[in-house]
Amino acid sequence: MNPSRRKFLQFLGRTSVVLGSTPLLLSTTSCNEVVASEKPFPFKGIPHSLADDLVLADGLTYDVLISWDDPISSTDRFGFNNDFTAFIPFDTKQPNDGMLWVNHEYLNAMFVSQFNFGDDINKKTNEQVQKEMYSVGGTLVRIMKNSNHKWQVVQEDHRNRRLTGQTMIPFAWPLPIDGATEAMGTFANCSGGVTPWGTILTCEENYDSFYGETVHENGTSKRIFNSYYYGWDKHYNNPPEHYGWVVEVNPLTGQARKLVALGRCAHECATMHQTSDGRLVVYTGDDSNDECLYKFISSKPGSLEEGILYVANTEKGEWISLDYASQPALQENFSDQTEVLVRLREAAKIVGGTPLNRPEDIEIDPITGHVLISLTNNKPKGDYLGSILKIEEDNADKTSLTFKSDIFLAGGEETGFACPDNMAFDPKGNLWITSDISGSAVGKSPYEAFGNNGLFLVPAHGPDKGKVLQIASAPVDAELTGPYFAPDGKTLFLSVQHPGENSKSMTELSSNWPNGGDEIPRPSVVAISGAALDALMELG
Repeated sequence: MNPSRRKFLQFLGRTSVVLGSTPLLLSTTSCNEVVASEKPFPFKGIPHSLADDLVLADGLTYDVLISWDDPISSTDRFGFNNDFTAFIPFDTKQPNDGMLWVNHEYLNAMFVSQFNFGDDINKKTNEQVQKEMYSVGGTLVRIMKNSNHKWQVVQEDHRNRRLTGQTMIPFAWPLPIDGATEAMGTFANCSGGVTPWGTILTCEENYDSFYGETVHENGTSKRIFNSYYYGWDKHYNNPPEHYGWVVEVNPLTGQARKLVALGRCAHECATMHQTSDGRLVVYTGDDSNDECLYKFISSKPGSLEEGILYVANTEKGEWISLDYASQPALQENFSDQTEVLVRLREAAKIVGGTPLNRPEDIEIDPITGHVLISLTNNKPKGDYLGSILKIEEDNADKTSLTFKSDIFLAGGEETGFACPDNMAFDPKGNLWITSDISGSAVGKSPYEAFGNNGLFLVPAHGPDKGKVLQIASAPVDAELTGPYFAPDGKTLFLSVQHPGENSKSMTELSSNWPNGGDEIPRPSVVAISGAALDALMELG
């Protein structure tokens, strides 16, 4: 590999960041160039399953690392519906000891606050609301390998803590947002990312379920609520504009800030690239039907506050500026840059952003440098199975404002998966994908052939290169989310989210995972390992 290409392929990915003394440090590890191997590929795909279990391919086992309501300290407990995970070692000499961050996206009130969907929302008590507010946000917990080489939570570590729907978090912006310089809480935390300096980016996605949304029409505005919102506004009347942001969290201290410069929408993720001059490029998708794909380019090294946000026009292959000062169309419709960022969805459409089919997770291929975007589906437009979009920036430059795009993988029976969601690359450059078929749609048309949601592997080399192999099948109603590899690639941390979500009552449960018997289902993070994963890391 020539030096310029090696520089292009430098992998500042999720397994390369470590924690050190302040400031946080970036390790020097990078993704190895993948070469052909004579060793047999260690995985064979599993058949689709409808079992109420986490079914794994041969050569893999899992341990439940932590479950909903498990204690993490004498005062805090693990939250509900865990999603994105990120493991950041303390330093390169301690790769098996560090901080695990876990998102808690949303809640099932029947389990958390004993409030049943369909009940009179006006009768929900403040005590119930506070239980719900505590169940979302995120968890920071120290984990390490024990003497038996098993990952375990380090109880009572002074760094273990929760961020919840009541944690006060400042805005990283020079002007107030809806009259305030801080917001109460973070929630709807879906996927995320990791910065080169080892902080977490956690993304507020479907925020409108909590405090509604403000709709602007003909010079007027009003707040609307969807049919499945939680009614928190009746107890804490916080403005919708305080949510829908990317939040940066220091895993050593728990300090957080909402990054206004990245805009406000239903952020699925925030995937970061650092240029050779230290500037940052952050890709993020708006996970809703007919919403857009965004890219932030910082104007100076290391900044997540100063720069320009762009929206993708995939038909023209252009990144279009959302800079108020240089866009007359934005000046005609908004008062300043702050309003553009708060009303990002409207601004993106005005300048020509392309509506997409639920742009969710985004990952940068460490081998090719291509940007991959999960387009989960868009049922109103007839896209039930989804696809993965590939973007090739012109001149192999992440700061380029032009690109080519096409479909990298399409969901369907030929590929064996539907509704792609989260993705991750392992240290060898293999792509891992999770699926997001709605629990109520599993086993029904057009998803009969796919079974429960799964985890899939796309090998980067060998005879199965480019094929899609199913590696895991989720329990009933569950979704597998947040795949994240330990530094050596021999452990995959994975969230099992919302098992038993369609349970009719506490006595009519659709799942009993992970404890079995008559136990209620508990969202959990698992650590997957085994001989097959060890062998995969030895290839190439």
